[in-house]
Amino acid sequence: MPRWASAISEPAVVHVGGPVTPQVVVCLGRVRSEAPSGWTRLAGPIGAVDLDSSPEDLIDVLDGLRLFAGYAGWSAGQLEMELRLGGWLVVEAEPDDAFTARPDTLWSRVLKRQRGELALLHTMPLDPTQN
Repeated sequence: MPRWASAISEPAVVHVGGPVTPQVVVCLGRVRSEAPSGWTRLAGPIGAVDLDSSPEDLIDVLDGLRLFAGYAGWSAGQLEMELRLGGWLVVEAEPDDAFTARPDTLWSRVLKRQRGELALLHTMPLDPTQN
């Protein structure tokens, strides 16, 4: 992604986005102000960046850029069913979560700031067999 290299947030790597179509790159961008075409708002200042658009149109307004190889996908109703069954932890995001310079510790930090028993999960080792 050499055209976008100067805007990629540290660590400047392509992250694993999910098992679906891993040869496709999905891009999130955080903007400081309203962005021109090439950026689609998802939540607040975070949106999807069209990597086929011109970087020159966006680089000056970007405050963060994150690349992901592949994505996660669900069949119709699958995600809703998994949520109903308690298969996901749904918590509030903070503005810097998606663009943290330390993505390797994000899971633990997000859990640590939760209330009650959910916060205890932050002490879990990355490899649960080491618990």
